[in-house]
Amino acid sequence: QVQLVESGGGLVQAGDSLRLSCAASGRTFYNYAMGWFRQAPGKEREFVAAISGSGGSTYYAASVKGRFTISRDNAKNTVYLQMNSLKPEDTAVYYCAALRSYSSSVVDYWGQGTQVTVSS
Repeated sequence: QVQLVESGGGLVQAGDSLRLSCAASGRTFYNYAMGWFRQAPGKEREFVAAISGSGGSTYYAASVKGRFTISRDNAKNTVYLQMNSLKPEDTAVYYCAALRSYSSSVVDYWGQGTQVTVSS
């Protein structure tokens, strides 16, 4: 069992930066690839970024590549999402997820989500 708690969301202006954190419980955190997803009002939840268990591999959705960076600190059981050059279209609830595997989009565990609002 893994419990995930996100933090760091808020209201920012276009062009600003924000860093999300996701704290995980459990001693097997390093076994999980981790991901960030988001869901905007009236839209389906979509993939944002993923990172392998070791942190050595990452991949991103085309819409955020070059602006967002996913990272993890296994000693702190925490995964991060650094978001730069934010746009109004980045407004969404952001969810942390423990993935079935790095190559899979299947989610084993979800966090509760944190709201990010970007004003123009």
